[in-house]
Amino acid sequence: MKHIIATAVMTVALTGGAATALADGDPAAGEKFFKSRCTACHTADEGGKNKAGPNLFGVFGATAGVRVASFEKRHSKQLKASGIVWDEDTLDKFLENPKGFVKGSKMNLKVSKEDDRENVIAYLETLK
Repeated sequence: MKHIIATAVMTVALTGGAATALADGDPAAGEKFFKSRCTACHTADEGGKNKAGPNLFGVFGATAGVRVASFEKRHSKQLKASGIVWDEDTLDKFLENPKGFVKGSKMNLKVSKEDDRENVIAYLETLK
């Protein structure tokens, strides 16, 4: 039993814990989800146009509300002031409940299933 607990503790320590679960998402499944649920408001191609929401190409590592200059005036004041840097953790929390994570967010879609969030985040991470 001590060996099992030690192994579990070591695994969490080496892998960074729960955050790595998001890295296990399937980018192909995430692209499929994105195309079926997100393209009504977002594009994801390099240099793509903005729609009701900003183009999401290059979102990873970017600061919320300031990454897309042509969309900056349309972001909520709260999002621009948040200082959030988009990574696996912040995207997961935002996608799960956008208005709960950033008060005043204009995004209405909640991605309630963890697998869907993991997959779409894995897809967004490929857009570099």
